[in-house]
Amino acid sequence: MAYTYFMPTINVMGAGCLNSIGEHVSSLGGKKSFIVAGCSKHGAALADQVATLLNTAGIKTEIFAKSEPNPTDNTVHAGAQRYAETGCDNIVAVGGGSPMDAAKGMGIIINNGGNIRDYAGLDQSSHPMPPFIAVNTTAGTASEMTRFTIITNTETHVKMAIVDWRVTPNISINDPELMTSMSPSLTAATGMDALTHAVEAYVSTAATPVTDSAAIKAIELVGKYLPAAVDKGEDMEAREQMVYAEFMAGMAFNNASLGYVHAMAHQLGGLYDLPHGVCNAILLPHVSAFNLKSCPDRFADIAGALGVDTTGMETGTAAMAAVEAIKKLAARVGIPAGLKALEVVKEKDFPTLADNAMKDACGLTNPIQPDKEQVIDIYRAAL
Repeated sequence: MAYTYFMPTINVMGAGCLNSIGEHVSSLGGKKSFIVAGCSKHGAALADQVATLLNTAGIKTEIFAKSEPNPTDNTVHAGAQRYAETGCDNIVAVGGGSPMDAAKGMGIIINNGGNIRDYAGLDQSSHPMPPFIAVNTTAGTASEMTRFTIITNTETHVKMAIVDWRVTPNISINDPELMTSMSPSLTAATGMDALTHAVEAYVSTAATPVTDSAAIKAIELVGKYLPAAVDKGEDMEAREQMVYAEFMAGMAFNNASLGYVHAMAHQLGGLYDLPHGVCNAILLPHVSAFNLKSCPDRFADIAGALGVDTTGMETGTAAMAAVEAIKKLAARVGIPAGLKALEVVKEKDFPTLADNAMKDACGLTNPIQPDKEQVIDIYRAAL
């Protein structure tokens, strides 16, 4: 079977590595960077920090700190227009998955035109985006190194999954010093997002030995270091190991894709504007329980990676232990037990959510293809 592996050209990691951003932008021929960041005060502060480093290196900057937590098509087009108007020649995204996704969408429009809605699906663009550097400040989404972009359609309130190798950043930067200020709740949500990436990639129908090795190690590291990162944000060992975990989880799902946790979580985020990592964390044990019968040996491996002693267990029992270990870890880091805790999820919306989830590209590699009623049942179980 033919196999393609997607990865940024250069990946920079380690405490203080952000300080090298000027030389990396210069290596791509950049003269004026378009900095995309979140719309919060923290996002603006990060943008200013990056701009200062670039200005010191002789690179001009334009800041667009307007990406919302679930970036929309409107934001993408506003950013693409601003890029053209200000004469920038490269994009630097700084923050978590949201500003990176927004930047990827802008890059598509800048060099391809049209409406971002036209690019939903697999490899729909024709031209590469401008030179792109992604500076990650959370240990979860792995958007800094993937070909995935999630943009909310403001007309339908559906999150569009854009999977396109042309939006893979040229250079990723993961500096754990940027992550020590994350709140415990954000640390937990992004960490569980990384776990979801790794689990879904490990049981994906497109998994390979290459993705398996990254996924199972990522699961091990999340299980070991996420509680410490939540409990003590300045714990640099925990932060650095979570960087490795989220990056390897990204390596895995960037090439093996995902499953119905993401397909279903996208709909919750699109309709209710809920945080992606929390939705993933709540849904993960329920989708995993549904998938168990298709690959119990894989879930037994996951149990072992999460620290369960599976010695002497039958495969099915060990597989069930993986689901319980996921629930235990989620509870340990403060993830809500069910969707009801999010206060806005309504059971009457489940048929619509299920319809949209079944159209999401992430579900194509789920180990079992559910029907609509089964998707509704999973939402109901997670309520």
